Parts: sequence; C-alpha cells; structure tokens
Amino acid sequence: MKLTRRSVLQGSAGALAAGGFAGCLDDVAQGADGVESGYAAFFTLWDWTQQVSGDAADFENPVPTGNMGHGWEPEGDLVTDIAATDAFVYPDTPEFSWTQDVAATLEADYDTVAVIDVLDGLEGEMLEWDHDPAHDDHEDGGHDEHDDHDHEEEDHHEDDGHDHEEEDHHEEEDHHEDDGHDHEEEDNHEDDGHDDHDHGGNYDPHVWVDPVLAQDLVANIADGLAEADPDNADTFEDNAATYTDRLADLDQQFQTLVDDAERDVAVLAGHDSYTYLEDRYGFELHSPKGVSPQDEPTPAEISETIDLIDEEGIDTILYDPFESSGADDLPTLAATILEDSDATDAMPVSPAAGTLAEWADDDWGYVEQMQEINVPAFREALGAQ
Repeated sequence: MKLTRRSVLQGSAGALAAGGFAGCLDDVAQGADGVESGYAAFFTLWDWTQQVSGDAADFENPVPTGNMGHGWEPEGDLVTDIAATDAFVYPDTPEFSWTQDVAATLEADYDTVAVIDVLDGLEGEMLEWDHDPAHDDHEDGGHDEHDDHDHEEEDHHEDDGHDHEEEDHHEEEDHHEDDGHDHEEEDNHEDDGHDDHDHGGNYDPHVWVDPVLAQDLVANIADGLAEADPDNADTFEDNAATYTDRLADLDQQFQTLVDDAERDVAVLAGHDSYTYLEDRYGFELHSPKGVSPQDEPTPAEISETIDLIDEEGIDTILYDPFESSGADDLPTLAATILEDSDATDAMPVSPAAGTLAEWADDDWGYVEQMQEINVPAFREALGAQ
C-alpha cells in the first residue's frame, strides 16, 4: 500500500460548510462510469477501501501522516478534488462533520460521485455517549468499580477545558439487541439533502477499533463500490471476504489475550477511543481524558488515575503516540502518570485513525497496527504474558 494524497490542503483551516461548496464546483469534471478513483475520509477507511478495491481503483487519504482522522479538519477546497473522483467513503457522524458536509454537497450536486457511508445500518451497534454537565465536577471522585466508562458528548472543535466524569456505559444489557436506545436520526443538515441518514450526535464514532464491527464497515464499502461499479462487483466481494478473514483472526487474538489476562483493567494516558474494544471483550481501559483528542484532564482526574494504577498493581500504562513530540518522547500526560505512580513502563497503542511515518514506511495498514502495536500493548497492560 502506498499512502497518496493530493496537495490540496492549503488556505485557512476550519470545517467546510456545505452551503459554500456549490459555487466552487461548477467546473469540476463529472466522474466516469464505474469507480477508478476516490477519497476515503481518514486512514483506516482509506486502507479498507484500498483492500476492497484492489487494482480496480485508487483511493486517497486526505489526512496527512502523523495526524489522526478524528479531530482533523481540512483546509482549502478539498471538496473540489473529491468531486473530481468517482467515490467518497466516509462516516456519517457529527464527529466527522466535514465529511457530512462534503457528502451532502456531492449528493445534491454531483450524482456521478458514489457516496458511501460506512456506518449505514450500524445504528443499533453504536455505543451512546451521555453528556450531563451536572456531572462534570467529579463529585463522586472515586473509582470503586472498574466498569465505569461514561463518555460525555462534547464539541471537540472548541477548546473550552471540559471536565469529564466516568460513568457506567457497560450496563447489563446486550447492545447488539433492541435495548430501548433512542436511535432517532437527527436532522443537522436540514436544507442540504443530507437529512435522512445522519447517525446523530450521541454515539461514540470509534467503531473501527472493534475488529468485529469492522467487518460490517468493510462490507458496506464493498456493497457501495459494487453498486457504483457493477462490472467489478465480484472483485470487491472477493477482496472484502479475504480481508474479513484477517479481521476475524484479529478478533481471535484480542479474545485470547483477554482470556489470558491477569486483570480486567488497564490505564491509557490518552483520549478514550477504545470503548468498542472494552465492550466487545469485557475489560476496562481507564483514561483521565475524555473521548475527544482535544480534552485536557483535570488534576483530580490525573490523581484518580494514579490511585487506580497503585491500587491495581499496574506495571505498564498505555499512551497515544500521536500525542508524542518525537519517536522516543512520551506525551506529557503519560510521563506525569509514570513518574507519580508505581507503574514502571509505558507502551504505545494506536487508535487506528491515522498513521505515523515509521508505520507508513513499514507499509502497515489497520490490521498491522492492531497486530504489531495494540495486541502486544494490551497483552502487557492487562498482564496476559
């Protein structure tokens, strides 16, 4: 795999507004029949789409190496370049609002571009966030039970110093069943033709970290490409089936390590993007940060995390390498927790929303990141040696 992207990320930063797109797209060439090229919204979706499309099409990832897709915003007229291709693969969630705006414009004005929502049909599988500002002060302060994981809904585009309390999202229910959750679709694009399939703002977007749900996302990509390019439908289906086998093997690796683990709690010094793994395999990954990459933990949250490490006898903490300033440097939060706790080691884990230069040089995709980075790290952090 070769990570390619066009030099279109120039100009002022910020979310792309759907209403402002149409005027700059008048001269965009219409896509040809079938799918020969396209864009996928961030690294993992790009990798999966490349795996499914194979030699039939070439896709690009707009997010630069070293950046995560969650929390990233495009600059300049990226939509112009997307509209000049044949397909756009994206997650229809407000946490990736720029992709919703691009999709809305394509659907309204450029029907030759296939718009493929990887979250289509997954509403009942997605985990909810319950943001209650009244809980932001951590009045309870304790961490008596290790299944407390409430991930508050927030605007990750604002630098507003949120405080975040952890609550129990692992209720005694099977989220794969009809559990009474209100999955009403919100209309946040009322006038842009995109109001009929928004997955809403109350769901954790990090579905891709779960190798089981990942298989559904890959199937959606294959189905979308097959609909847009029927001549290559068999190729897409076969490639998706082959890749799904790799995801199933990854699922077994995670299940085995959790079965062998000495403890069911680990600590992450980074934004909390692994709730789907926790929910799938039945362990807790405690983080003093919230689910947004922009979150900053309070001193009380850091202190609570240190107490948990010492109480549980945790030797190895985990950290997000995308927050490091260099290859050998720990992020500040990880260094602080390591220095002030009884933990003796720190290992990186990848949220699989981007790639680093050294991983790209090794030609690592999603599966390789999970197998080479995450499986060993979780094995160490959970005591599954």
